[in-house]
Amino acid sequence: MKSEESQFPEKKPQRKTIPLYMKAISGSLGGIMEASCLQPIDVIKTRLQLDRSGNYKGIIHCGTTITRSEGVRALWKGLTPFATHLTLKYTLRMGSNAMFQGAFKDSETGKISNKGRLLSGFGAGVLEALAIVTPFEVVKIRLQQQRGLSPELLKYKGPVHCARMIIREEGILGLWAGAAPTVMRNGTNQAAMFTAKNAFDVLLWKKHEGDGKVLQPWQSMISGFLAGTAGPVCTGPFDVVKTRLMAQTRDGGALKYKGMIHAIRTIYAEEGLLALWKGLLPRLMRIPPGQAIMWAVADQVTGFYERRYLRGAPL
Repeated sequence: MKSEESQFPEKKPQRKTIPLYMKAISGSLGGIMEASCLQPIDVIKTRLQLDRSGNYKGIIHCGTTITRSEGVRALWKGLTPFATHLTLKYTLRMGSNAMFQGAFKDSETGKISNKGRLLSGFGAGVLEALAIVTPFEVVKIRLQQQRGLSPELLKYKGPVHCARMIIREEGILGLWAGAAPTVMRNGTNQAAMFTAKNAFDVLLWKKHEGDGKVLQPWQSMISGFLAGTAGPVCTGPFDVVKTRLMAQTRDGGALKYKGMIHAIRTIYAEEGLLALWKGLLPRLMRIPPGQAIMWAVADQVTGFYERRYLRGAPL
């Protein structure tokens, strides 16, 4: 006859983890800081990607041309939707990634494999692309491509007016123009970014999940910067196609690009292979520093919660 111990095995105490809402809050605060610092680079990137006639000779020329012809404030065009979009995006990204990682973690050890980390990041990227990124970026790009500052000369008077005009002229699905390349870009980006961030934390600072160690802000910035470099190079074509699809309107009749594959083929045929990586340098100037800023804030927020309430919970 089996003993009582074998019939009722002792339960292992569950390891406490940082709750999803804290991960979400950490992402939202990081997004606000990133948007405030890096909006001008995003405006320049969008203008370069939409420049088919070669009006801008590079990043510096584009920035000085915008400032000279439209004023310094033009470099912060679309800031409201950009900041709102980044805040909501990082809230969803960090929260959903934590949720997916929880599903992939080993129930005994609490650890997650690299495959699980990649799939969690990809899932978070797809979710944010469909729920938040696509409609907000459609509005942002439509606002950024407008030249000048005089309200009476602009088609779109602001974010809300822009969204209403798009819905009126193109239908509700007009806000999801370019959804396919956005899903591919964001899914791939986040799969690479979350996996690389963890790898750099381990490699550079011997920081492992669950060890109770909280990185200094400068350490988080270095890991975040390095983790943010691979995505833009790999997903450049998706980003260019996304921008072109989002920017086109039906004002002139038929749409130039019929979809993601058609856009890639058309851009390649008309402008050459390198045109699919237009705006890469400003993306590299914006995304890695943006990840550095975001992770510096996010790691401190989750670290504060851990030190105050959990004392050694897995990050």
